[in-house]
Amino acid sequence: QLETRVKEQARRIEELSLERLQALVHCLEEKDTYLRGHSVRVTKYSVGIALRLGLPQDVVEAIALGAELHDIGKIGVSEAVLHKPGKLTEAEYRHIMEHPTIGARILEPLMRDAPIALAIVRHHHERLDGKGFPDGLTAEAIRLEVRVVTVADSFDAMTSLRPYRPAMAIDTAVAELQIWKGRQFDPAVVDALVAAFPTAASLPVATGEVRPLHLPAVAEQIRPAVA
Repeated sequence: QLETRVKEQARRIEELSLERLQALVHCLEEKDTYLRGHSVRVTKYSVGIALRLGLPQDVVEAIALGAELHDIGKIGVSEAVLHKPGKLTEAEYRHIMEHPTIGARILEPLMRDAPIALAIVRHHHERLDGKGFPDGLTAEAIRLEVRVVTVADSFDAMTSLRPYRPAMAIDTAVAELQIWKGRQFDPAVVDALVAAFPTAASLPVATGEVRPLHLPAVAEQIRPAVA
């Protein structure tokens, strides 16, 4: 009983730390008109896709955790570059693309038992064709759970106002996802997004209420990567 109580207490301490990091993510977004609510919406899209794909509940929970924290590494990115109204230089683009590795470094001590969520934070800018960041992974070397968040993140980015462009119309953003199927995005994941949110009235999703984060169930800790 003592061992069980110690493990439960350690897990609760980890969750409290995650909740503080979650608060940090939302504080960063509140400072930025263009990013406000982004992580919550990406989580909603990701969960909708995951449920449509029929993924197990513990995996859905892990996807939600990774989606909510996926951009925490932007704390290490220059605000001047993040808010630049014009086209980024190659050096500026590479600077922004450091945020996945920064985020993974921040979270790794807390998320050793949540490999899916940690993979999402590090790899959500990977591409099927190997031209992504930071590791140039290709195809099924990128976990399915990561591919889910990549589509959700890209869709929300396209349909949100940014300093360098207006928000895309929903149909235009969906068409863009379709164009890049098989090169940047997993075709099955793109199809799942469209199926999970089939009407114009359901998109874009509302930001809604922020819910406290929790570590995923134990089953996720030992589950292998889903191809």
